Amino acid sequence: MRVSVLFPVMPTDPEAVVPFASSVRSGQAARLWQGQSLSADTHQVFAYLAGKGYRVPVGTGVVLMPLRHPVDAAVQARSLARLTGQPMVLGLGPATPDFVTGLHGKPYDSPRDACLSYLTEVRRLLDAEAPGGAGTVGLPDMPHPGVEVGLGVLRPVLAHAAGRAADVAISWMTPPGYVQDTLLPAMARGAAAADRARPRMVTVVHAAVDRPHRVPYRLAYTAAHAHLAGPHYTDMLRRAGLRVHHSQPNLGARALVDSGTFVYGSPQDIAAQLAEYGRAGVDEVVVNTAGVYSEHGHPDAVRDLQDILAACREQQPAPVP
Repeated sequence: MRVSVLFPVMPTDPEAVVPFASSVRSGQAARLWQGQSLSADTHQVFAYLAGKGYRVPVGTGVVLMPLRHPVDAAVQARSLARLTGQPMVLGLGPATPDFVTGLHGKPYDSPRDACLSYLTEVRRLLDAEAPGGAGTVGLPDMPHPGVEVGLGVLRPVLAHAAGRAADVAISWMTPPGYVQDTLLPAMARGAAAADRARPRMVTVVHAAVDRPHRVPYRLAYTAAHAHLAGPHYTDMLRRAGLRVHHSQPNLGARALVDSGTFVYGSPQDIAAQLAEYGRAGVDEVVVNTAGVYSEHGHPDAVRDLQDILAACREQQPAPVP
């Protein structure tokens, strides 16, 4: 299992992302991820880093489909692959019905069908890289290291859709047992229905090191209260066995910590808990220090990340001579 890092907030200064990119360039982490940003644009921050010399593997986990036409999404993704010189992961998500309505006047009739259509079109554009047929748009040829098209998944319906059309499935705040018992089987069924290989699984995990004057429940609330107020997230967590409700994000934060979904402890404890995701079938785990970043600041979040990555390396088995 690969261990990667997430820049945990919407950036306003791309220089803040440099220490996170540095952990990838140095080989401590496999990939640098960002989510959707309505501050400094996610793709432009990655491009800034590439221009600064941090030509590292990057991924979006996730950017929102209603904000971009598939043509623009494909152009941005392959541009980053070319600029970084590394395969890029374009992780996409359908957004909430209210967000889609605010942009397009009404929600998607079927988020699943919208995701399948969008991913299929982006993949067509990336694969063809030539003018399309009648009524379609194509892209001019431009060699690049490649783009994996990903889909954000929380529940079985979109996991099945990812199995049918995505190269990567990206989950957020999903316990390892839930990934193993619910998401991966749904993805496998979708892949079998489309006669293709199951996508690889990426999971973003909240983590914080146990240090003096830190309160894990507060860190979890700071990191996740917006998601814990979302019915789709709390529905997923209830399916995973947690006692949560979107009207009580404070209690949801306690449930995240008590269940180990928000991973808190020594760096070695955190590395051991992250390894559980690998045993559950996750191919890449992404460390998210959002709680520490928002509660204690950028330097503390970077320190936690460095300590966690070092502990993960220590726990890796020695190579066989």
